[in-house]
Amino acid sequence: MLTFTEAQLMAWLSPVFWPFIRILALFMTAPVLSMRNIPVRVKIALAFFVAFTAQATLPIAPTIALDSHQALNALLQQVLVGAALGFAARIVFAAIEFAGELIGLQMGLNYAAFFDPTTGGTSTASARFFGTMAAWLFVVINGHLLLTVAVVKSFESFPIGSEPLAFLTTLQPQVWGAEVFSLGLWIALPIIAMLLFVNLVLGVISRVAPQMQIFAVGFPITLSVGLIGMTLTLPMMQAPFTMALERMLSLFQ
Repeated sequence: MLTFTEAQLMAWLSPVFWPFIRILALFMTAPVLSMRNIPVRVKIALAFFVAFTAQATLPIAPTIALDSHQALNALLQQVLVGAALGFAARIVFAAIEFAGELIGLQMGLNYAAFFDPTTGGTSTASARFFGTMAAWLFVVINGHLLLTVAVVKSFESFPIGSEPLAFLTTLQPQVWGAEVFSLGLWIALPIIAMLLFVNLVLGVISRVAPQMQIFAVGFPITLSVGLIGMTLTLPMMQAPFTMALERMLSLFQ
């Protein structure tokens, strides 16, 4: 008769269980991977598959009894680290959408708001377009593989332990919000400069020729210049997007 002790069972389950929790928390919060149209069963299966196949590279996990308070602390740590990794990737997407908001504000498109089913809120046409472009770039550059590598490497930087909040002193997630404004303004700056120049020219024309209905022709001109600027700058968005994503993920490696 096959028998085994509780210690043996925990020694078998611990190497897979704790990585599975951290990876599942990542898949539940990461952009694109956390979309509502992806079934929860698929996310759970993928998390288990990644946790199982990464056993050869993961450090040795400590054996923690599930009925102890150390297990609760370890569970909280895995959830927080995985969610923080997904939040770091979302910061980059938020910066791209913020750039779209700034461009739409200058183009006069902020009056056109749409319901965003992924976030449950409203977003402008330009912000939603930039968010869609960022999602496509994420898939094209194999962003899901970058996240998988980052979460596997995170077990070396933040090993499984009984201190769930210790990693916060290293990551400093409270300062990540600055990335949204700096990266978003950096991406939108060329188009904003173009639109600012157009507005200055229109202002001069309105002063030189007051009889011209500048409000009637100003909006089509501003919209046309903004669309041309978006067409010219979108092919170059891959470089800042990839750089920002790699910089945020490097905090966990």
